[in-house]
Amino acid sequence: MQNYKMWINGKFVESESGKTYPVYNPATGEEIAQIPVAGNSDIEKAVAAARKAFPVWSQKSQAERSQMALKISKILREHAKELGEVDTLEHGTPAKLAGFLAADIPEWFDWAAYNSRSLMGHTIPVSPDALVYLQREPVGVVALITPWNLPLLMIYQKLAPALTLGNTCIIKPASINSLSCMKLAEILDTVGLPPGTINIITGPGTSVGASLVANRGVDMVAFTGSTETGKDIMARGGQTVKRLQLELGGKNPVIVLDDADINMAVGGMVRQQCFNTGQICGSTGRFYVHEKVYDEFLEKFIAGMKKMVVGDPNDDKTEMGPLVSATHRNKVEGYIKSAIDEGAHVVLGGKRPGPPLDKGYYVMPTVITGITQKMKVAREEIFGPVACFMEKFHSDEQALERANDNTYGLTSWVWTRDAARGMRFANNIQAGTVVINQGHGGGPEFPWGGYKESGIGKEGSLYGLYEYTNLKSIQVDLQAQK
Repeated sequence: MQNYKMWINGKFVESESGKTYPVYNPATGEEIAQIPVAGNSDIEKAVAAARKAFPVWSQKSQAERSQMALKISKILREHAKELGEVDTLEHGTPAKLAGFLAADIPEWFDWAAYNSRSLMGHTIPVSPDALVYLQREPVGVVALITPWNLPLLMIYQKLAPALTLGNTCIIKPASINSLSCMKLAEILDTVGLPPGTINIITGPGTSVGASLVANRGVDMVAFTGSTETGKDIMARGGQTVKRLQLELGGKNPVIVLDDADINMAVGGMVRQQCFNTGQICGSTGRFYVHEKVYDEFLEKFIAGMKKMVVGDPNDDKTEMGPLVSATHRNKVEGYIKSAIDEGAHVVLGGKRPGPPLDKGYYVMPTVITGITQKMKVAREEIFGPVACFMEKFHSDEQALERANDNTYGLTSWVWTRDAARGMRFANNIQAGTVVINQGHGGGPEFPWGGYKESGIGKEGSLYGLYEYTNLKSIQVDLQAQK
């Protein structure tokens, strides 16, 4: 077992209180590390370090900052193997997937490096005697509060644009699996950033995260996590009118029309449902299947879920590992029980596996049918490998109405052979992303963010870069110099 330290002002430090908390291997339940619990004094030190570093880092040219981002990308790829191993150890990500992610997602720094250099100002043609132009500037000190479900990706997709555009950052990773971020600190310590440009503090979101949000020295909060926590951040951040970028929950509809390619739809949606053990905000949430193809789709979907290889994350054959913690497993099992209590039917899974996987936090791939719009599992995000099949629909209008009948609006899927029909759905679904006839695409060039209670702002794309900048208007009277 290893003891880790926080990274503040370019130094590895214990918390002033000396308090720590344990991290567990979700595949075995064994304790693997102790992590510091930051107190108010630690938070103040991190904020002070970031504020002191801001004029140093922000006044470097964009070319210099972009070169640093490319350097970080390169060194992260060099350490991809060990970063992937940490992801498997603390999160239960299957080793093959963890290795792929660790090697692939540094592209967020590449993308930020190149595209930050292409951000241009604009002039407003007022008159020959005046110059009015717009320029983008870094916001300041940004708190990056990241979730546990994809630890490295969630950090990179915030840190890369925030840092490259001249902001200084304080990262607060999820307390349940902070080891990836601790390993990241060790790597960043070698790249030559000005002290305090990036700081990493650890501890529970209810104390450390809340204090960061309320701190007047923090100019912006970028958060990914639950809608409930997002609402709390809005309330706390509102006291100092902070800039907020919130990527929150989803209960994402899948609409399978009567002319869909069933085999293609099943293949894409089984993978989407079980990716990362269903622990992603972009996971499938509600299946709406036309009455003419419902039985065929359900039968083939169940067959596909049965084929998913659940096992030890270190086994290369494993496709789906454990849930992240015993607490979260209990939460997922609670949703399954609520569906049964409300009259739905578990037609596959819903249980824990037997030995040797009984020591870990596993739930087998699960399919539930007979779910109505008002049931708890139809309204709330489960965050597990649980497919919710809603009642059959008979018309496009009915499917669209039911799909939009939710407080979330993150992403969605439509399966149809009729392109025009698919576009009608795309134009009317209330979601930030609509995917037609394929699995989910992604990457730094894609904007990601939702409608309604799924969040505020975007990550990825040029729109995501803009989130980490202030827009300034400069007006000059050219006649005054004569």
